[in-house]
Amino acid sequence: MTAPRESSLPIEVLLVEDDPGDVLMTQEAFEEHKVRNKLNVVQDGEEALAYLRREGPHADAPRPDLILLDLNLPRVDGRQVLQAIKEDPDLRRIPVVVLTTSQADEDILRSYSLHANAYVTKPVDFDSFIAVVRQIDEFFVSVVKLPPRG
Repeated sequence: MTAPRESSLPIEVLLVEDDPGDVLMTQEAFEEHKVRNKLNVVQDGEEALAYLRREGPHADAPRPDLILLDLNLPRVDGRQVLQAIKEDPDLRRIPVVVLTTSQADEDILRSYSLHANAYVTKPVDFDSFIAVVRQIDEFFVSVVKLPPRG
């Protein structure tokens, strides 16, 4: 049986994002907000799946408690990553927040059909982007009861 998570423990967050500017803004949001959570970054869908499956250079990667997933990724699309996560019995309980520029209804519907836990459209200006990342972090750390680490 897995021990319950202490609410004061930092969580492992995996950011799957290919845009260096968005990666930098997310990192700054974590730093500015004095977030104790650990942010790990991968830059494409193929690397995300290798990280989650602990393959190759990611053999010792920590299991994320939360995934922030862009949809428009090189190599393996974010929608395919989401589908693979939610079909995998070892990964499906990890909450996935789609964080993307797409406002298309079909992307929103497909993401929820693939069991995304939330769909957030990235704001274009820096301050709003920082605020959104902080709110996601606060919600998943302070409000939501995450599954125990396994």
